[in-house]
Amino acid sequence: MASPNMPFIKNLASSDSKIRKSALTSLQTFLSAKHIATTLSPIDILKLWKGLFYAMWMCDRAIPQQTLCQELADLIYILPRESVVPWLRGFWATMSREWTSIDVLRMEKFLLLVRRVVGASFRWMKGAQDGREDVTAATKTTKKGGKGKKDSGTEKTAWDAKRVDQILDMLAEWAFALDEDVKEDSESEESEPENDEDEDMPQHESLRKEKQQPQREKDPLHLLAKKIPAGLKIHVLDIWVDEAEKVGMLDFENDEEALKIVQRIIEQIEELEKRTVSPAIRVRSKDSLSDERLPGNEKKEPEEKEDEGWGGFDN
Repeated sequence: MASPNMPFIKNLASSDSKIRKSALTSLQTFLSAKHIATTLSPIDILKLWKGLFYAMWMCDRAIPQQTLCQELADLIYILPRESVVPWLRGFWATMSREWTSIDVLRMEKFLLLVRRVVGASFRWMKGAQDGREDVTAATKTTKKGGKGKKDSGTEKTAWDAKRVDQILDMLAEWAFALDEDVKEDSESEESEPENDEDEDMPQHESLRKEKQQPQREKDPLHLLAKKIPAGLKIHVLDIWVDEAEKVGMLDFENDEEALKIVQRIIEQIEELEKRTVSPAIRVRSKDSLSDERLPGNEKKEPEEKEDEGWGGFDN
């Protein structure tokens, strides 16, 4: 199928903020059309994220940058469900490719963009349909007699098991990717022998063999370097607990499913800490796992000693 026409991509990198804003509006309309969004190829997604990367690059001043970060993160709520994972994979592939080219003056806004995308991904796991939905509405409190009580009449938004698996798999593939896995992938590609028999093979046989190749080999996202920059990994390690807390993922007492999700993320980070070759990533992984908000790390309050009263003068 031919790629859809996307003339607004170049305008996303325009030096004129009005042109960039108009291009982003066109992109939102473009992605909201289900018959278009579901036919986007990985190459199309990479092209779009390339344009969005430079839209963020050209954006100046704090308030517009914060607004744009949220708008880009909320694009997943415009997309049909089946298009969200390929879209997010395109984001991580683009950030991994461009991360080392970001200068110090622009790094802060890209750090915020990653934070917003991680937060939006966590909200999407809980079935939030748009970026304005309060997925922690189940923990609303009402005051009665001067004490806060949880509103028992509020229903919780259930975690979507399939979405949870997809997002956690993506974290393992990109943000928490193991160095050894990256090395093994590259070695397997380099060590794969060339088959000279294909040249003498009839055309129909060659086409049939191509169809039998794994989809991964034909996926352009896997043609990119899977070496995830250490700075990108470290940033996700620093922020994931904050973003999990915002969507109610740390409400272990009232949400057993959330506890299971957090434990799965903890297992990924433990494996990363164990197998990474980067001392900085190992230290940050350990710091992330020791966060007091995570299960098993609760800070114990010191016991108060009872006042036995005055015992008189010592002889």
